[in-house]
Formats: sequence, structure tokens, C-alpha cells
Amino acid sequence: MSRLRVGRIFYLLVSVAALVLDRLTKWQVQRRIELHDSISVIPGFFRIAHLENPGAAFGIFSDTPTPLKLGLLIGLSAVALVVVTILLWKSSTSLSSTSIGLALILGGAIGNLWDRVLHRRVTDFLLFYYHQYEWPAFNLADSAIVVGAALLVLDLLFSKAPQEELAQG
Repeated sequence: MSRLRVGRIFYLLVSVAALVLDRLTKWQVQRRIELHDSISVIPGFFRIAHLENPGAAFGIFSDTPTPLKLGLLIGLSAVALVVVTILLWKSSTSLSSTSIGLALILGGAIGNLWDRVLHRRVTDFLLFYYHQYEWPAFNLADSAIVVGAALLVLDLLFSKAPQEELAQG
């Protein structure tokens, strides 16, 4: 099997793992916790809650009443999926943090798009807070997207430019 094919299979598995973990956790939350209820995990800091977000990440646009919102969110997600898939396909020749980041973003984006298409909203359940300060609830798909984006940023910040590699070599 070629190195290119092995790389693509590995990144596909990373994306599928992110998607499957997202789907399983959302399903468990929906099944075991009533909507708007929560379970305290670390008192005063972390709860598992069953919340639904009709907006974008971190509740952005959730209060926007426009009927075009859902179509716009689905359309933008679909475009992002196509772009990330193309970038991942082109960069999957070797193991890199960029490709792992793209694979995580792909799996997370599919997980949230799945919810948005089937349910018109995304299930969020991870809720961190301290006294009256609360981070917006999120899910594993959001986490995969954020970790993937962080890997891309780190790679951009700390990778050597081709000119630097030539100068050092």
C-alpha cells in the first residue's frame, strides 16, 4: 500500500473517530438527561448539561429570528467541509499536525452539520463555569474543531518556511 494511501486512511480514521465520539456522546446526553437539566461533575466548575443551540458556535446567532439562518449555517458548513476535504486530500502525503488538524476539523464539522440538518439545532453538553461566569456550552464536535484549528495555528507559527530550510540546509 502506498504511503499516500496509508496517510489518507489514517486521516479518514481520525475524522471518523471524532464524528463517532461526537454522535455517541450527544446520543447519551439526549437519552439520559432531560433538556435543560444537568449533572454536576465537579461542583462549582463543570456540569454535563443537555442544551440545544439553534445558532452557530458558542450560541452566536441563536437569538436571530430570521428563517434564513438555518440555511446559511448549513450552507457555510457545507462549503467549509468541501474546502477542508480538499486541503486534507492534498496534504495527506505524510504525518503532520496540519493534516491531523484538518481531519479533526472535518470530523467535528460533520458532527455539527449532522445535527443541524436532522434537528435544526446542535446538542451541547459540556458546561464549564465559576460562580456567575460561564463558558458557553459546547460538545465534542466543537472540541475537535477547536483542537484542529489550534494545530493549524501552531503549525503556521512554528513551522519553518521553505526559504529557511534552504538557508539552513
